[in-house]
Amino acid sequence: MMTGQVQSTPLNLEKIRDDFPVLRRQVRPGVSLVYLDSTATSQKPTMVIEAMDRYYRQSNANIHRGIHVLAEEATAAYEEAREKVQKFIHAPSSRQVIFTRNTTEAINLVAYSWGFSQLKSGDLILLTEMEHHSNLVPWYLLAERIGLRLEFVSVTEDGLLDQSDFERKLELKPKLFAFTHMSNVVGTINPAKDMIAKAHQAGAVALLDGAQSVPHFCVNVQELDVDFLAFSGHKMCGPTGIGVLYGKKELLEKMPPFLGGGDMIKRVTLGSFKPNELPYKFEAGTPAIAEAIGLGAAVDYLSGIGMDAIAQHEHVLVRYALERLAEIPNLRVFGPSADKKGGVISFVMSGVHAHDVSQILDQYGVAIRAGHHCAMPLHEKFQIPATARASFYLYNTFEEIDRLVEAIYRVKDIFGV
Repeated sequence: MMTGQVQSTPLNLEKIRDDFPVLRRQVRPGVSLVYLDSTATSQKPTMVIEAMDRYYRQSNANIHRGIHVLAEEATAAYEEAREKVQKFIHAPSSRQVIFTRNTTEAINLVAYSWGFSQLKSGDLILLTEMEHHSNLVPWYLLAERIGLRLEFVSVTEDGLLDQSDFERKLELKPKLFAFTHMSNVVGTINPAKDMIAKAHQAGAVALLDGAQSVPHFCVNVQELDVDFLAFSGHKMCGPTGIGVLYGKKELLEKMPPFLGGGDMIKRVTLGSFKPNELPYKFEAGTPAIAEAIGLGAAVDYLSGIGMDAIAQHEHVLVRYALERLAEIPNLRVFGPSADKKGGVISFVMSGVHAHDVSQILDQYGVAIRAGHHCAMPLHEKFQIPATARASFYLYNTFEEIDRLVEAIYRVKDIFGV
């Protein structure tokens, strides 16, 4: 039972949880699963699994070139998924929605295509100290190859981006500002619209890492006026192996192809080629057809529940979790208050390594993540090697947070802290 103040949620949790087969699993005899690792990857509802299964059972074929029934059905389902994503992020056109393997590949696409064609030696790229490695390493590689400069917006002690430092760094006239919409470590939701506007005023193109935002609250690319948005299907109830890059049309049209091969060409001769139109010039070879269809089904599922309701549910969950964790002696939570963050809580326990915390919690069925969460610079900023991270999604309950807290007390008992 909940020991804190009675909470309410706009979601029908019993119905939602019934949609996710894995949540009925016992991880060991008599121990039911408490899945608190959705920041790493979300679980999949039955309708997503069935959509992919239906494609393989009934319409399995390659897309765009075949004129038989199966190929036409597969092509229609694939392109329908693109249109669903377009509407989900409020993009002006489905031609601006490019399917990739994941957020990482989407960012690399921008780095190699836009970066190599638009940047030159001495140009500045502005990043932040809270970025996932996937929004750091591609720019490091590009900087090494063409001689770019890099600067980083600092993070405050409470896990917020230092806005004064951001404005000072903009005075250096960066060509690109690439930053996360929501931190995968401390859960901070950055004021993206305001920061993008300021970046544009300084003459910079803005890329937003939406891996942690698109699955959890409404993201409107036109309202944000963002130039590029990258996100992954597997974090938003969809399958692995499918991601999305959105870009403004004028930028995408100027960018050269990222990979060469089938489907990204309009014409090939013995010596030259003409690239295809958007979005296909960035989708070389046979794509992840079933995965795109699964992503389309995930969009349908999330849209049916409502992104505002999901965001509200996660807000009350994280507020309750912060209240419960604050009761535990010798436990330190990183990041801002509940009103400035999403459903992610990273913490450390005095005298216990995060990996030990995670391993012991697993014995009680509670699945969390431990480590640096692909954000080593942020952990170095806080002078810690690793944190334990609990993350929440639409299917999590207040009772599961109580299970988390109970398991943490077991850790304290075992280590005597």
